[in-house]
Amino acid sequence: MNLVVLQNWLDNASFAILFLTMLVYWGGAAFPNLPYLAALGTAGMAIANLGIATLLGARWIEAGYFPLSNLYESLFFLTWGITAVHLIAENSSRSRLVGVATAPVAMAITAFATMTLPSQMQASEPLVPALKSNWLMMHVSVMMLSYSALMVGSLLAIAFLIVTRGQNIQLQGSSVGTGGYRSNGYRLHKATELISQPPTPAVENNGFARFETSSNGNGNGNTAVLNLVTTPESQAVASAEPLSPQRLSLAETLDNISYRIIGLGFPLLTIGIIAGGVWANEAWGSYWSWDPKETWALITWLVFAAYLHARITRGWQGRSPAILASAGLLVVWVCYLGVNLLGKGLHSYGWFF
Repeated sequence: MNLVVLQNWLDNASFAILFLTMLVYWGGAAFPNLPYLAALGTAGMAIANLGIATLLGARWIEAGYFPLSNLYESLFFLTWGITAVHLIAENSSRSRLVGVATAPVAMAITAFATMTLPSQMQASEPLVPALKSNWLMMHVSVMMLSYSALMVGSLLAIAFLIVTRGQNIQLQGSSVGTGGYRSNGYRLHKATELISQPPTPAVENNGFARFETSSNGNGNGNTAVLNLVTTPESQAVASAEPLSPQRLSLAETLDNISYRIIGLGFPLLTIGIIAGGVWANEAWGSYWSWDPKETWALITWLVFAAYLHARITRGWQGRSPAILASAGLLVVWVCYLGVNLLGKGLHSYGWFF
């Protein structure tokens, strides 16, 4: 089969599959009692991932170089990365809400590459001298994978904010950093010891303040009693639609997976920036030239470095880091696509205005 015809068929098929997959995930969110929809969504993402991988492989064979030299190729590589990270996140979280957030983004990127880009930008062309290097695969592929992971992590952070309705809740999962572990409301004490602790702020416990006491002799003397006491402030918070246990469990899962996916994307971004500096020195004689793409890559690195620093060392959890990660999604898009559409520089392969 002609490889060009195969590529044209695969890019349209990938769009159609991702569109149907998006509808399946949205239908599963609207009708959670239909369990087979989750399996269909996962299968759709896996088929799309395989189709895009085949497209990129055919492109590689046809052109003779790794397919990351123009905007069309990089968009499909980005979509492949998003679907791959999605499958990892969904397998870890067992939540179909991951697909509700990632499927429309993957579908939109595929639609943009297939239907919006002019045909001359979709065709493969001989590489310019600066791109005839093994660094093309090493630098660009790592950067694109980091964008994929950071986008998925940021999308899950947005999903977390939607699930929690923007409320500031206390999380007890393993995604809370070193400085952020919170008391779970009870500790073991000696049978004769009476302990009273200031209540944890009600806003961090979804509307309830917790006090702890030990046995006062009426019991068997070996167990501690945990009493839930509501305060006026906690009653006010509780009256403002407290989250259900299901929402709290889902929110903790989304927060955990978002944190771990961003934790995967950040070192990839770091390695990609370092590799880009080495390649730039080899191609242009300078490690750093403050090109728009380089500047925004640094801004992206700083945003997600602040996110990880806040979680690991400052103990941020819940709403605050989710807002920072959500802002990171916009920064990643400006870094990847915005600077190519709005200005020219050394990384101008995607500029067409």
